[in-house]
Amino acid sequence: MNEPSPLSDLGVPDTEHRGFVASLPEPIRSYAMLARFDRPIGSWLLFWPCAWGVLLAGGEERWGLILWLLLGSVAMRGAGCVYNDIVDADLDRQVARTAARPVASGRVSLQAAWSWLAVLCLVGLVVLLQLRFEAQLVALGSIALVAAYPFMKRVTWWPQAWLGLVFTWGSLVGWVEVRSDHLEALAALYAGSIVWCIGYDTIYALQDREDDALVGIRSSALRLGSRVRAGVGAFYALAVAFWALAFWALRPDWVALVALAPVVLHMAFQVLTLDPDNGENALARFRSNRDLGLVMALACWVVGNAGVI
Repeated sequence: MNEPSPLSDLGVPDTEHRGFVASLPEPIRSYAMLARFDRPIGSWLLFWPCAWGVLLAGGEERWGLILWLLLGSVAMRGAGCVYNDIVDADLDRQVARTAARPVASGRVSLQAAWSWLAVLCLVGLVVLLQLRFEAQLVALGSIALVAAYPFMKRVTWWPQAWLGLVFTWGSLVGWVEVRSDHLEALAALYAGSIVWCIGYDTIYALQDREDDALVGIRSSALRLGSRVRAGVGAFYALAVAFWALAFWALRPDWVALVALAPVVLHMAFQVLTLDPDNGENALARFRSNRDLGLVMALACWVVGNAGVI
């Protein structure tokens, strides 16, 4: 059997910055890939809920905090990917898109992967220490959810729901760092973020439906079948409903809800132009959620800082 080339996973559809990653010397390149530094979309999707929490809570002047949370998102997303690849190494070898990942292909040993995970967690610890005690406790509350996530695809058709709990936890951290009241608004923001994540990760899972079915991996994309577009639309509609509730809890004024109009338009574009049978189309719609995150951040900034709440 031929061993995979160190650059073999640069050709998979969801990688980015091929030139930057390809220019790194081995073994640094493999560690960068292991933490998905060639795929920054995940860091953005982890970061945006953090920013939403800060901005909707009224922290428009806390730019230092937002930058710390961005660094933490990059580090902890990388740590999560390393942990996921350690747990999923055997499954990854059976899926075409993931077979060349560093741990699955043997380019990075399990011991080295655990060491790299520790380094990334140390960066996360530095970020954690920048937060006030209450926010630190909230952040630490996600550890059990993160640890359980890689196993969810083995026991449920809806691992995307568990990912939603994990990947949008930052909204809780950002909010509690700024304020500790109006928890009903925070709950609605978090709930909306969870179903948004279910929607976009269902789109992402469309790329792997055939391989997942063959090796027994469960996903919402498989469960929804031919109704996947309608399912994503329903998740997005529910996300907007929860976010509208969060905005209303802070500012009970119909004008505040107008801030969500660009979010609605962006989500409608994703759903209406989604082709479930086209992997490149699905990947592009998935990646566009980075831009949706910015649009939602602007809406949170407008509502969260529109006078004294």
